[in-house]
Amino acid sequence: MVNLAVVCPVMTGARDVAIVGAGLLGLAAARVLTARGRDVVVLEQAHIGHAGAGSKGSCRIFRLGYPDPGYVAAARRAGELWRDLEAESGRQLRWPTPQLTFGPGVGDVQRALQAAGAPGELLPAAAVAARFPAVRVGGPALLEPESAVLAADLTLEVVAARAGEIRTGVRVLGLADDGRQVTLHTAAGPLTARTAIVTAGPWSRGLFAPLGVSVPTTPTLEQVGYLTPIATGQGSGPGGTPIFICHDDQAPYGLPVPGSPLYKIGIHTSGRGTDPDAQDQSPDRELLGRLSRVAARLLPGYDPEPTATERCVYDNTPDEDFIVDRIGNVVIGCGTSGHGFKFGPLLGEWLADLATGATHLPDPRLRGRFAVGRFASRA
Repeated sequence: MVNLAVVCPVMTGARDVAIVGAGLLGLAAARVLTARGRDVVVLEQAHIGHAGAGSKGSCRIFRLGYPDPGYVAAARRAGELWRDLEAESGRQLRWPTPQLTFGPGVGDVQRALQAAGAPGELLPAAAVAARFPAVRVGGPALLEPESAVLAADLTLEVVAARAGEIRTGVRVLGLADDGRQVTLHTAAGPLTARTAIVTAGPWSRGLFAPLGVSVPTTPTLEQVGYLTPIATGQGSGPGGTPIFICHDDQAPYGLPVPGSPLYKIGIHTSGRGTDPDAQDQSPDRELLGRLSRVAARLLPGYDPEPTATERCVYDNTPDEDFIVDRIGNVVIGCGTSGHGFKFGPLLGEWLADLATGATHLPDPRLRGRFAVGRFASRA
């Protein structure tokens, strides 16, 4: 059983690590630290997978395809850690599913895969149509054989079960770092820890402002839809509907839902800005109209009108690179910009390493790109 009791955090003595936010990043970091024998507590303002969380929902895409060899290499390492998590838990979290990447940016993705030694095959449009009739790509597409669909809700459950002590319903109002330890001021009283990890998504910016650290992230509220197949027999696997990502100005994407005939679609970073404390979870009719037009154009095997909808908050950085850094005794992990879930176990390791002073930090091709100070230097 996962310890999800609401307990007053007032106590004597400092914890080794206090983690703010029980999304995938916070839980993944807690899992790693707990396995290393650290005294860890996770504070979550609501509950795991709550309606306003960025980690909630049915499923996510795991892919290697990025137009950047550093991200490809990081995704390959994350894939190894996903397999380790499945072996450890005895639960299937990944459903291997072929992926089609197409659009104007497909050449950059192919070159990055090649540079990182990852597989990928460029197929002509006729071959794509013959193999995947439920998707209409309108040109050549890169077939990525190592992609998969991740069960997001099940992943949170599995990781939380290995994350140590989790306290829900405890909102952190502020942080203070005196150089020796961090005091977390919460609605239930203060808690002290030698190190704090802040993985609070769009709430991270407000927590760091009193520390004099600028975190220039912008929350947006995205819209996804779930489509029903027109004919029976659609789905993932051989001959079924693959994952797709179109690298054009709109950046639409889609993926089959494990154990369901439904197909999830969205448009990357298309939502409006939002206050994370005042998210309107009702459907956005304008964005749903855009999704229906995307479905009619790219998914002839599905009814273009979504049968179900869902909102999802993104925590965006100006360059869409993550923020993974340490300032004093506080570690920050945020700015996942709608593409961080696939890296969850790897980001958990990086954050745990930063909290404990270990040196197994990001791939050299990414080191420095995730520092929060990069924005100040650009300014």
